[in-house]
Amino acid sequence: MLLVIGYVVVMASILGGFIIAGGQPILLLHVSEFVVIGGVTLGVLIVASPKSVLLSLLADVKESFVNSGVSKEEILDVLKLLYEMFMLGRRNGLIALDEHVSDPPESSILKKYPSFIDDPDRLAFLCNALRPIIDGKIKPNQLQHLLEAEIEAKEEAAHAPLSVLALVGDSLPGIGIIAAVLGIINTMAAISEGPEMVGQKVAAALTGTFLGILGAYGFVNPLMKRIDFMHSSNFMYYTTMANAITGFANGLAPIMAIETVRRSLDKAIQPGADELETMLKELGPNN
Repeated sequence: MLLVIGYVVVMASILGGFIIAGGQPILLLHVSEFVVIGGVTLGVLIVASPKSVLLSLLADVKESFVNSGVSKEEILDVLKLLYEMFMLGRRNGLIALDEHVSDPPESSILKKYPSFIDDPDRLAFLCNALRPIIDGKIKPNQLQHLLEAEIEAKEEAAHAPLSVLALVGDSLPGIGIIAAVLGIINTMAAISEGPEMVGQKVAAALTGTFLGILGAYGFVNPLMKRIDFMHSSNFMYYTTMANAITGFANGLAPIMAIETVRRSLDKAIQPGADELETMLKELGPNN
């Protein structure tokens, strides 16, 4: 919603200033310029992006309109979930966690947290992190490197769509110039038709430059930064899980493993120490 509001403010400011200066918005509507800029931009996207990256970019853009990152509620859910899993492992042994990671949809713990279990990537990360220590296939001090490698792979995959979006942002001013040059060529061909016609065609050509610059600095670059912030928030979520699981595997008490990661969270979504304690106590005496 905030993204939409931001774009509305951008367009309202431009059109408002144009109208105040005596311009007419209809003068900005030159279909030929939109066709050239839109077509070339789409072509750049297709040429520069493998299919998987293009699909990821479309998913990121769609997500950016409805989601600005991990919410505090999602963080609270994962902290409670991890605490319950850690308490179960401490009380009954790590083998007690096997039924929860082997069949997550039937897990009595995971089912309590829809924001987690409904996300396949988050669920897979947790299960893949816990399986090696449940099976005894890895030493606790080796687990951190394993999880860091998985997070780094996620970061690299997330960076690919952003690099393509950055290319589009850098290219748009130039694409606008291409549209403007085509407009000037068209103008030169119509110079015998009189000053009025020449003026209209020059205005159309200049609109191409305007749209290219506006598209880059008013739309694509801000969108890229928003997606980058969204990705950073998601990586923080995975890092929170990784650090908590690593701490528990290395012998930290469940409450201390959760407290350690709580302190590393962004202030905007970080629960207070008392809030965390109250939240965990509410999980029940059996936890």
